[in-house]
Amino acid sequence: MGYEGKVNGRRKKPYPNSILDRKVLTEALEEAGISVKRMHMDEFYKTLHKQKYPPLAQFVKNYYANDRNNRTRPSQPLLQLLLEGEMKEQEPGQINSEQPPFVKYNKKKNQKTKMRNKMTLPRVLLDYIATTPDFVNTTSRVKERFTSADQSTTKLIVELYDGFVVESVLMRYRQKGAGRASLCVSSQCGCAMGCTFCATGTMGLSGSLTTGEILEQLVHADRLLAEECSARSEESENDEENDSAINNSKKNDKKKEKRIESVRNVVFMGMGEPLDNYTNVTEACRTMIDRSRWNLAHGRVTVSTVGLISQIRRLTKELPEVSLALSLHAPNQKDREAIVPTASRYPIEGLIDALDNHMMAYLDKKRKRESWRKPTLEVDGRIAEKQQQLRTYTTEERIKESSRRRAMIEYVMLKGESSSFKCAHQLGKLCENRHLVVNLIPYNATDVKDKLQCPSDEHMLEFRNIVQSYGTFVTIRRTMGADIASACGQLVQQKNKEQHEREVAKKQSKAETNLRGKEKAIDIEDVVIGRIGDGANKSNKETVANTDNIASKTPRQVKTSEQKNDDNYLCSWTESLSNNDLDRYSRILTQAIAVSATCFLASSAFFLKRR
Repeated sequence: MGYEGKVNGRRKKPYPNSILDRKVLTEALEEAGISVKRMHMDEFYKTLHKQKYPPLAQFVKNYYANDRNNRTRPSQPLLQLLLEGEMKEQEPGQINSEQPPFVKYNKKKNQKTKMRNKMTLPRVLLDYIATTPDFVNTTSRVKERFTSADQSTTKLIVELYDGFVVESVLMRYRQKGAGRASLCVSSQCGCAMGCTFCATGTMGLSGSLTTGEILEQLVHADRLLAEECSARSEESENDEENDSAINNSKKNDKKKEKRIESVRNVVFMGMGEPLDNYTNVTEACRTMIDRSRWNLAHGRVTVSTVGLISQIRRLTKELPEVSLALSLHAPNQKDREAIVPTASRYPIEGLIDALDNHMMAYLDKKRKRESWRKPTLEVDGRIAEKQQQLRTYTTEERIKESSRRRAMIEYVMLKGESSSFKCAHQLGKLCENRHLVVNLIPYNATDVKDKLQCPSDEHMLEFRNIVQSYGTFVTIRRTMGADIASACGQLVQQKNKEQHEREVAKKQSKAETNLRGKEKAIDIEDVVIGRIGDGANKSNKETVANTDNIASKTPRQVKTSEQKNDDNYLCSWTESLSNNDLDRYSRILTQAIAVSATCFLASSAFFLKRR
């Protein structure tokens, strides 16, 4: 059973598909006639997440091994395969088959004890998961990874099932006694927005990622952090064995260092426009904030957009839990259209209003619930007044909502008009009394057509102070991973970019060929039909040969007889003819001259005889 179809018109859906895509799995179970309750699906994904997404056959084997009472017995064929050990891992080396990973460490008894499965999954579901060829744990793989010199940033080159490549960036924030990791994920192969400063925009759009492919980037990042944690623990154990005379204070300092074990923040600021892939992105966000899986806090998932107003309002209605970041880059419509080509369809006032509505979405819902309890407000003449009251907020309410959920404006600092102090005042007035967060992004050098530069640090600090004077919270983003081309605006895959450039060049050459064909047709029509009447009697082969011969020469400019004399015009006309045509017309002229000469001689003889 395959899942044929296209993703955004260019990419076909993966086969086998990713088990992380819950919607596709549910549809496949329904098609196979398997009925599974929602709570069982929740428990399945919860257990799969705890096992760190091993190969599916290995997951089923671990599940039965961790069932203490064996309340759920596998079917006889599946049990035979499990006992004989013929079920091989789909991705070897990820997990130890001898020791199930579903293990709990008992500190009191200093021994490891197996955990019992909290819920019994249906046998038909487990049998289907273990034997189906339509699903795998991950469809993508980490092709390469690069780590910055300060070890804070790692760029993951993720190769998808069809050969396309996307990038995701893992950022580590290590502090004394604490640490956290953020992941910048991609939602599309390339981008269709074409922002002038962004390297991804030079790639064009090759297609959108599925829900599973978006979540797989998070799986790859968590696996990398788990490897680092295990390696660090082994090093610490070796150090303790080798150096037994270490001071207790140093030991306590080592214990205070908290290891970064998993990603706690996800930002859709990688390759692509997230809201242009709305369905898959929102489904991935729901999975990330799901308590049974990654359980990310609502404010820890941020969607960044250049400003698709209709999609922003839809996101506010369907998923107000996630944070929203607007890539503004200029405070007025004219300057913004020069940086973001798609800005002509979305006015800045509408974008700021949609961003403000997203930040105040919870308060609006609360007020609506309270208004439903007071039917007196639903009097005929007070509906408009009620709506006005719902959209009026006090300073305290705005501060409270902004602390709960950030609505952020991203503003890239480019040397020029958009970073002038005049624009700083315009930006401050635009965000005044809204308690939005403005994040200034220093421009990172990229391979784009226009040569752009970042203003000086002193200029950016003065720009920030001006915007802050209007009561807006402003930050300057810390640049991470610039030495491995993983900073903001630097994500680009050369292979995809070259492929896009080849497609563009092919289209341009085709258009030029068509244009030349029209020019050739005009030249041929002028020369053959307008100047030589019997040219229409030529065969098709001769016409094609003549067309090719004419096309091989430089197109001439047709000029009237008033601009050139007859001799020059005859030269230009003969240059446009092929050798065969010249021979033919030479023979005709020779014959005509011979006939005329004969006539001249005959007439001369008759004249002399008569005289």
